[in-house]
Amino acid sequence: MPNSFRLSTPHLWGHRRKELGICKGEDRAILSSYGPHMGEERVLVGYRGSGTIFFGYCNMGCVFCQNYDLSFYGRGNAVSNKRLADAMLLLQNHHGCHNINLVTPTHFIPNILEALHIAAQRGLNLPIVYNCGGYERVETLKLLDDVVDIYMPDFKYNSSERGRTYSQVEDYPKKAKLALKEMDRQVGGLKVDDRGIAYRGLLIRHLMLPGGLEDTKEVLNFIEKELSSDVLVNLMDQYYPSHRAHEYEELSRRLRIGEYRKAYAYAMGLGLRLA
Repeated sequence: MPNSFRLSTPHLWGHRRKELGICKGEDRAILSSYGPHMGEERVLVGYRGSGTIFFGYCNMGCVFCQNYDLSFYGRGNAVSNKRLADAMLLLQNHHGCHNINLVTPTHFIPNILEALHIAAQRGLNLPIVYNCGGYERVETLKLLDDVVDIYMPDFKYNSSERGRTYSQVEDYPKKAKLALKEMDRQVGGLKVDDRGIAYRGLLIRHLMLPGGLEDTKEVLNFIEKELSSDVLVNLMDQYYPSHRAHEYEELSRRLRIGEYRKAYAYAMGLGLRLA
């Protein structure tokens, strides 16, 4: 989190009322869990873990979500912004984590901004990771300029139909591409210190889906052509049918190793920086 951190959106704090949108977020953030996470990318984990904070609910509705108990059912507790700040400081001061990793944060941005302000006043100085599904408004991301140090979005699909069918959102590729360009403008490619731990930049995740090789190629093409050459890309092979994936025949199996190898070779051929 840069020293120039500023709280630029006091007018957003806690003004949600009883009418809920798709994300089901109210005026208090839903804190599902928090703690050192050793299963994230190596550049985030380092040797003391990524200080991960999981939020309840989501601004998307992915039928194959592996954290559906959080994203769909909102497992967790509503907390004050001060309590959220306390969690951040505990991750820094007690656990010694390398960063504060905000997982699915989009729908609680007003709460997070105030919590960061409170925590910064009390000594929080870790890099802030924005770990999201890629379906972001550029206007919202601009509020985070000079606040977020590391953006870690998914880039799920290059197909609007897939976004609509599998995630219940409209124009996913268009919105994700605009968001990725804005993230890249703010932080550029991923930078690491002399220990190999990230402190600033863009890290993009793409979970490859079964039968999705051609869509994956288009995702990778966009990254190579439109973003900084040193963004880090995590081409993920761990898909398995979860939540409602069994309702879709094409998603009812695991990814074949041959599919992933072809995608990985394609990414290498593009010269992408792979995690």
